[in-house]
Amino acid sequence: MTDLSAFPITKRWPAAHPDRIQLYSFPTPNGVKVSTALEEMGLDYEPHKVSLADVDVKSPEFTSLNPNGKIPAIIDPNGPGGAPIGLFESGAILVYLAEKTGNFIGESARERYEILQWVMFQMGGPGPMFGQLGFFWKFAGAKVEDPLPRERYVGEARRLLGVIETALEGRNWIAGPYSIADMALGPWLNAFDFYDAKEAVGWEEHPRCVAYLDRFLARPAVQAALNIPPRD
Repeated sequence: MTDLSAFPITKRWPAAHPDRIQLYSFPTPNGVKVSTALEEMGLDYEPHKVSLADVDVKSPEFTSLNPNGKIPAIIDPNGPGGAPIGLFESGAILVYLAEKTGNFIGESARERYEILQWVMFQMGGPGPMFGQLGFFWKFAGAKVEDPLPRERYVGEARRLLGVIETALEGRNWIAGPYSIADMALGPWLNAFDFYDAKEAVGWEEHPRCVAYLDRFLARPAVQAALNIPPRD
């Protein structure tokens, strides 16, 4: 049996199947990105629900794997050279899983770099900007009386949607064939519904984005990933 005892996180979230990839996550957009990849790639994995509360993500066990204290993170018992590896940052995990399986990362160097540029775009743009929009539009930041933060992130969300809308002209997927770039981007576009912010960002004014998200959500792997690990 594979020994994962070198990873302190397994003391709090024990592995029932240590020979499988261990996923520590919650079904927020960043979590759904990785669970989608695992489902799409048909990899054996064991999900562990890690809540967003400090008692979980800021615990010594979780931060031993991800010092940044954010979901998701994984342990692959069969990492490079056959040795276990722990990884955090959803974008890095997507690239790792794609390279591990040889799937969803393009068939040529040119395709690979186009896919990677959109993964990086999501990590640097829609992820943090849409997340801040959610904070100032729906959550604790909505109580801030100064309208500037909300205006800032609504405007940035609209700008980024415009970038995506333009890029989707003549394409079903953001980088050509379906790839980890779509697994990165799709869950964040889906967040506007949760944030009750579709009208604010002019969602219906971006018909390619609307159709793109519909295609993404129609995939069986995505439907499964939306509740992995189960919230309840």
